[in-house]
Amino acid sequence: MSHAPTFLIVPGLRDHVATHWQTLLAAELPKASIVAPLERDKLSCAARVDAITQALAGIEGPVVMVAHSAGCMMVAHWAQQAASQRAPQPAAPQPAAPDDLRRVQAALLVAPADLETPMPEGYPTVDLLERHGWLPVPRAPLPFTSLVAASSNDPLARLARTRGFASDWGSRVVELGPVGHVNPASGHGHWPQAQALLQQLLAMTPNPA
Repeated sequence: MSHAPTFLIVPGLRDHVATHWQTLLAAELPKASIVAPLERDKLSCAARVDAITQALAGIEGPVVMVAHSAGCMMVAHWAQQAASQRAPQPAAPQPAAPDDLRRVQAALLVAPADLETPMPEGYPTVDLLERHGWLPVPRAPLPFTSLVAASSNDPLARLARTRGFASDWGSRVVELGPVGHVNPASGHGHWPQAQALLQQLLAMTPNPA
């Protein structure tokens, strides 16, 4: 049986965009799945985390996450919640569930959106994000290999802030230069560098036990 990972695409708050590099990448990869868009509670962090869990339930074997923008923060929140559920609890143990955290080998985190800092007009405010459970952004080290791809002129995150997130998460950083938010608006529809970044990430990732 093959142990090749399935690539789980985690979009940002705008969900699926047909011309987005994540959507196009999913069509190019041999094994890929996309977190389903929300029909309600679109701004709920808990609903977004649950959507990742639901997507993982439909995947067998190892997983590599590919997140963009607020999707990177969804991955951080999901990892924090999954780690807390694995920790020993003083109460009676719950029935065992598949250990999704062990199956996630790595994550590519492209242009993380800084949800703790006011973003341009048209994006949710910091207060609104806090009311919907996004803040504070988890800063604990991620329990899997991760690579942050950072833009030097991202309108949704200053480079210093992105470096700070990466340092806290234990992620390696690849600085892409002045490439905006790495989305269709910045000219990133088909984006061949995504494949190269995935190859770099996989080379960093230990083989599963």
